[in-house]
Amino acid sequence: MAPERNENEGENADNGVLATTDGTETTGIGIVEGATAQVEVTLPTAFDEEDDFDDDVVRGEDVTLVQLEQPPAERDEVRGEAPATTAVPVASVSTASAEPAPKASVSAAAAASPAAAKTAPAPKTAAAAQASSSVASTSATAPAASDASRAELDHHERVRPRTSEITLQSRRLGDFEVDRESSDLLTADRLLDPAHVVRPEPEGAWRHLVYTLSGRRINLGDSKRARARKQLDDRIAAPLSGGARFVPVLSRKGGVGKTTVTTLLGMALADAREDRIIAVDANPDRGTLAERVGRTSGKTVRDLVRARGDVHGFNDISQIVARDHTRLDVLASDADPHVSEAFSDADYRDVAEVAAHFYSVVLTDTGTGIVHSVMEATLEHADELVIVAGLSIDEARLASETLTWLESNGYAERVRSAVVVLNTSRPGAALVRADELDAHFRSRVRAVVRLPYDPHIASGSAISFRDLQPETRDAARELAAIVVEGLRASSVAA
Repeated sequence: MAPERNENEGENADNGVLATTDGTETTGIGIVEGATAQVEVTLPTAFDEEDDFDDDVVRGEDVTLVQLEQPPAERDEVRGEAPATTAVPVASVSTASAEPAPKASVSAAAAASPAAAKTAPAPKTAAAAQASSSVASTSATAPAASDASRAELDHHERVRPRTSEITLQSRRLGDFEVDRESSDLLTADRLLDPAHVVRPEPEGAWRHLVYTLSGRRINLGDSKRARARKQLDDRIAAPLSGGARFVPVLSRKGGVGKTTVTTLLGMALADAREDRIIAVDANPDRGTLAERVGRTSGKTVRDLVRARGDVHGFNDISQIVARDHTRLDVLASDADPHVSEAFSDADYRDVAEVAAHFYSVVLTDTGTGIVHSVMEATLEHADELVIVAGLSIDEARLASETLTWLESNGYAERVRSAVVVLNTSRPGAALVRADELDAHFRSRVRAVVRLPYDPHIASGSAISFRDLQPETRDAARELAAIVVEGLRASSVAA
């Protein structure tokens, strides 16, 4: 029996402590309102490998035992025996009964262990009686006392030391210091020395001669003509967003060079651009567009209309069209005189639907009339118009009347963005003043291009783009650049 607690004794006095611990495996101390109670329990010898607390709460009448694991090394050092689980009682006030606990409850782990021993009865000391009476007197405030004691236990039961935690942090690009640079600032313009950068060979007779004689050390750059040509190439090769673009070439009078303009425009586009260009001969009677290319496939638009359901890839359509050295594809018109049914607007819509899947720009060489059946379908698909006028009074007047007819039939917006080509089909000086024609058409359309006379074209044979005179080739390329700029402007406006 332990002596009763004396409040007047010094700090080192045995106040409510057992005189000896012989025969006692461990001692659990429960704190209830400042009073202590000693309970003798038998501990299991099995060691639980779990790292977390085993909250095996065995509630008695007033005391709850909580399993707490100690580090194995610490247990072995202190006790010099196999690891054991210490039962630490937690003060728990029962609101149902205020009777003092006759004995301490045994933990579930101790009861379940094969090596569990008997549970000693609680010593009936004055301190225990005082603790029991204190529990009974504070039954009204039991929940608050329980919460406080549990919080204190949570603070003191951290027996196992925490492992050090390493925090990994990621830094964004804007979090770097001001004086530190990222890798995207290492550009070629910054790092490469202009004096050692290899420049392309200059274009121009004497400029290239100086470059060669100096051992490729003196590079004066391209000539003015070469720079202008490269700038024109960039204008023609400008990308076009969206789907296929349709550009019909119109004229109300035959013989003014409509087929020639279609051929030159298509060659200039195909020679400078990376995408596919096709020219369709939509003359309802008989066209000569394929003859201007010089390479025929033997197939016509009628064959494409019949086989449109079997066209699943570009290889299928490439067997029907003809291609020249500039990569311009040409779809010839039907030249069989025994065919009684002319090329209709329904046929053109079928051809346009197939061509739109494989080509970026679709040029259409229309017939001599503007009111025939194919013209309606052609104007429905048109993104930009090209009007051809000859250098004569009647040819120029018919071209102007064509613009008036288009404005009167709902195509006024297309007329304002159209391009007029003044084609010189005869050698020598023209009988009319070309400047006056230029001024007249510029008042009605977006741009006017003059196409000079070329004997290679006037012969009526197949046209080779590289064999044209430089002035004719430059005029065709300028026309192509203007058409591309118009298509790009229309896509932005849409």
